[in-house]
Amino acid sequence: MSTRENIHPEFDRMLGRADKEAQLGQRAHVFWFYGRSGSGKSTLVNLLERQLLADGIVTKLLDGDNIRSRLNADLGFSDVDRAENIRRIAEVARLFLDAGVVVLTSFITPLQSLRMLAASKVGDVDFTPIYVNASYATCADRDVKGLYAKAAAGQLQQFTGKDSAFEEPTRDAADWIIDTEGHSAQVSAQTVFQKMLPIIRPHSAHN
Repeated sequence: MSTRENIHPEFDRMLGRADKEAQLGQRAHVFWFYGRSGSGKSTLVNLLERQLLADGIVTKLLDGDNIRSRLNADLGFSDVDRAENIRRIAEVARLFLDAGVVVLTSFITPLQSLRMLAASKVGDVDFTPIYVNASYATCADRDVKGLYAKAAAGQLQQFTGKDSAFEEPTRDAADWIIDTEGHSAQVSAQTVFQKMLPIIRPHSAHN
C-alpha cells in the first residue's frame, strides 16, 4: 500500500498558471456562488457562463447536483459529508485555476466554516464568495425542484434552512451579495458580470 512517503509531487516541472493565463488572455479566478436551494444560483451562473463566453473568457462551471451525481456520489448530507463535498469541490476548482480558467461554482455551502474551508483550499486572493440572496419563504414559493414540499411533508431530512442551518454572511464579510428577490436573473447576471471583468481581464485589455 502506498504511503505519503512514496508520493513525490512534481508541480515545479509543470507549466505554471501564468503561462496558461497568458495563452488564454485572462486571469484565472474562482467565483463561489452560494445560497439556499431555489435562490437562483444555477440560473445565474448559467447566464454568466454564456456572457463570459461571448466576451472570450474560458470558464468551467461546477454545479452542486452535477458534482453530487458523479464525483461525490458517495457522500450524504451529514456535517462530515458536507465538509468533504466542499473540500473536494474546492480542490477541483483549484485545478482549473492552475489551468488559467475562470471557475463558476453553484453550491449551497450553508455554513461560514464551509466557505472558509473552500477559500483556504483555493487561496483567498483567487476566491470571491457570492451570496445569492433569497429568503427561505421565497425559495419555498419557487420550489423549483420540489424539495421544499418534500421537506414540509417530512420526506426530506437534513434540509438546509429547516433541519440544517443556513448562515448568511456577516455584516463585515467581503462577500458580494446579489438579491434575486428584487431583481431579475438577467439584471443580476449583468451586475455580477460587470464586477467580474476587472478581476479576470488583464490590464492590457483596458488600455
